[in-house]
Amino acid sequence: MNLRAIFQDFNPSKFVLYFCLLLFSVLLALRLDSTIQWSYWAVFLPLWIWKVVVITGATRGIYVWWKHPEYRTEGDSYVEFKAMLICLGLNLLLLMFELLACDNLEFKHHLWLLVFMPLFFISPVSIAACIWGFRHDRSLEFETICSVNILQFIFIALRLDRVIQWKWVIVFVPMWILMCLVCLIVLYYIIWSILFMRSTDVMAEQRRAHLILAITALALVLPFLTFEVLLANRLDGDNQYQFVAIMAPLYISLLTLMGMSFGQKGGNHWWFGIRKDFCQFLLEVCPCLREYGNISYKIHHDDDNEDSEEDTVADPTCRAPRTHHIITSSPTKCVVPVISIEMPD
Repeated sequence: MNLRAIFQDFNPSKFVLYFCLLLFSVLLALRLDSTIQWSYWAVFLPLWIWKVVVITGATRGIYVWWKHPEYRTEGDSYVEFKAMLICLGLNLLLLMFELLACDNLEFKHHLWLLVFMPLFFISPVSIAACIWGFRHDRSLEFETICSVNILQFIFIALRLDRVIQWKWVIVFVPMWILMCLVCLIVLYYIIWSILFMRSTDVMAEQRRAHLILAITALALVLPFLTFEVLLANRLDGDNQYQFVAIMAPLYISLLTLMGMSFGQKGGNHWWFGIRKDFCQFLLEVCPCLREYGNISYKIHHDDDNEDSEEDTVADPTCRAPRTHHIITSSPTKCVVPVISIEMPD
């Protein structure tokens, strides 16, 4: 395993996001089960940390952009800076929703339709952001999720205010439709990985990459779908499982996403104004980490001996050991030099 290759593809923003969501889901489950009696303001602490990191990073990036105009001509600086501003605006709207939701859970002062109002604004803004990202070849996963779930937000708000008396299984119909599409994509990945594994014309590295992609997609979608089914049945009263058990599949999905953040290139270089990859910036700040970043190891197998012998024969750079031959004169043989001179016409 090459640690340098792993950390070069590390996406710190996604890792922080999924880690905060994991902590929040654990605290929320414990609070709903009355295992802890904390205030909801304390339960939402991981989300506050996430928003503080986003606001601080964007503020620092805006300051560097204003202070150093010469940095604006570096590569796609304008596109990345605009993407950072879009992400900041959406996170501020999401922060408004979290503040209203936390206050309503604590004191129940507002209608849930009012609480979900920032999410209603996020959805059309996210659609515009997705169009902009498609034109500039930017992947906007958070914006895509917000744009396709506007109907789900409306149904949940109406059900919480008892404007509609539907079962929660029916309320989650937009989510079921979306998950059906996602399951079709996962099935597509699995079929392609099987075809690649059975094909002999594909390199072993490509077969391994498709297999890992299929396993990762399955480990992400299947637990999340299980969580949604358990949650809908729990809200409808069809089961009496504790929320910690209901959210256990969600933990698996979030842990999978955290692991995927080590293999996803990307990340906006203008966060905190570092203008470079996070790992490169970290190695420059802490030079002592370079020694560990250059370490790589390989697990030894018995079959590697045969492979190494074949590689030695096939590799032209490997030199064979020198053998010293003693030439002795023989009375029956004489060596006559052959000279071939081609005369021009």
